[in-house]
Amino acid sequence: MTSVLVAGGSGFVGRRVVDELAEGSAAVRVMTRSPAGERDDGVAEVYGDVSEPESLAPALDGVDVAYYLVHSLDRSDFAEHDAAGARAFARQAAASGVGRVVYLGGLGDDADDLSEHLRSRREVEQIFLGEIETVALRAGIVVGQGSVSWEILCQLVERLPVMITPRWVNTRTQPIALSDAVGALVDAAGRSVPAGSYEIGTPESCSYGDMLREVARQLERRLLIVPVPVLSPRLSSWWLRLITDVDLQTARTLVDSMTNDVVVSDRRFDELTGRRPIPFVDAVVVALAERRRR
Repeated sequence: MTSVLVAGGSGFVGRRVVDELAEGSAAVRVMTRSPAGERDDGVAEVYGDVSEPESLAPALDGVDVAYYLVHSLDRSDFAEHDAAGARAFARQAAASGVGRVVYLGGLGDDADDLSEHLRSRREVEQIFLGEIETVALRAGIVVGQGSVSWEILCQLVERLPVMITPRWVNTRTQPIALSDAVGALVDAAGRSVPAGSYEIGTPESCSYGDMLREVARQLERRLLIVPVPVLSPRLSSWWLRLITDVDLQTARTLVDSMTNDVVVSDRRFDELTGRRPIPFVDAVVVALAERRRR
């Protein structure tokens, strides 16, 4: 690849992807609604907004690989908004001759009764796969500074020595270290990875309760978790909003997804790329060290 566009390059995952790509030989552009021209590292910021389809052609002109890391959680119509944005981007990418789109979506079994959030992630994935050559990576919680889900875990541990928690504390999940997510996204642009959908995550699955306990252990904080069956998703979202800094709409969206098991069921991507994701315990060590430096 010689020219790469990253839509969503100002997000916490997107920024790291841009930095990684900028160290290579490709010309890197970041699509943003507030471009500042060319940066000191040679990365060019260009205007583009998925809500304005007419703005996408100039941003995608001459691009070989496009990353789509756009995602909205903080609005009630996020599913409709994300689908419309993905459709506009995919169609313009195809019209502009883009060779491949790399998309980061969410884990979850299609046979399960997926939450609206996870259904939306899967809908966007299918839009891209139907319009243009796409590598879609499905991931769970990204463990790293800047991740809303990771920040919620840390704030809960820091602020509540005793947690009266909903049943979702026992839901199975498979997070991934930020460095592994970024490395996988960069690898996904290579021709060694055929177009299609892949799952990425730590070597092991765990429950949300296990994650909270590990964060507490590494922070050297005492933590008692008491699951109760009476906290509905709506009450759970209010509980998260009360205890953490997350806004209510985002809390509702995330809580709804916590009722679904999101685990890796195949390792084809790791086999194709030779990647060896680090365990959750090690991901927490790295993420907490970065959190302390902020």
